[in-house]
Amino acid sequence: MSDLRLGDVIDDYCVKCKRITNHSIVSLLGAEPAKVRCRTCYNDHDYRREQIPPSKRELKKQALFNAVLSTSEPPPAETPKPKHGRSKDE
Repeated sequence: MSDLRLGDVIDDYCVKCKRITNHSIVSLLGAEPAKVRCRTCYNDHDYRREQIPPSKRELKKQALFNAVLSTSEPPPAETPKPKHGRSKDE
């Protein structure tokens, strides 16, 4: 990828439009875009690297799942069963 500059057009996920659209780079942090502006709705937001954020429902489900796992006891460790038949020493 070539060097990015302020005003360059890149693709990113817009939370207001709820889809991947063209964005203009508003600020850079090092060589990476930090803030971008949607060219459809003109909303400024952090650069998300074209990744759709998880829904609030999914975050709540994950939090409940982790809470249940933290309160439950781990399953007992299985001890290996001896093999039936003769051993090589006999």
